[in-house]
Amino acid sequence: MAQIGSAEEVAQFIYDALQERFPDAQCELVFNSPFELLIATILSAQCTDDRVNLVTASLFAEANTPESILRLGQIALETKIRSLGLYHNKAKNILAACKELVENYYGQVPDDIESLRRLPGVGRKTANVVVSNAFGVPAIAVDTHVFRVAHRLGLAHEKTPEKVEQELMQIFPRDRWSLIHHLLIFHGRRICNARKPACVECPVNQVCKMYFEDKR
Repeated sequence: MAQIGSAEEVAQFIYDALQERFPDAQCELVFNSPFELLIATILSAQCTDDRVNLVTASLFAEANTPESILRLGQIALETKIRSLGLYHNKAKNILAACKELVENYYGQVPDDIESLRRLPGVGRKTANVVVSNAFGVPAIAVDTHVFRVAHRLGLAHEKTPEKVEQELMQIFPRDRWSLIHHLLIFHGRRICNARKPACVECPVNQVCKMYFEDKR
């Protein structure tokens, strides 16, 4: 592995190289409000953002507030999101979250992680995505791409998304948390994919733990 220096210097190199490679890195879910982002993120579980965007374009044209989603009801909502998979549980959680928002938050999405996590169907990853992209709060949401890439690069070693999040938060300054989240996702989707990573094209292969272990 190339000797760039300390862990902080390696992290700086990765941040700069990925930012140069993916200058447009950002949330790829389409949304126009914190509520739309919340629903889209819940729907994105085990599904691509492109597929979610197709479904939410139709859904949000008809219902894009907690009250209007509740008026749809379980059957109608399931019909609209059926193509995304896990639609029964997703619809159930979305309706329960909407009920909670109406009854306890005046129909508004809260802007803090702990309140968001009290909503049905909202885990830490979803809460981090919402606070970061809808409210500008620095956060690192560890999805399958971030988890995979962080381990391959040697940025993380823990076995759970929550602990990997803590590792990354220790490595990168707070004001870079949200962008490194997007950079790692873009890298994981476009180069460091799960089945066949394009290591030769990788802008950070010179500091990649997996790349050098494979070469040995």
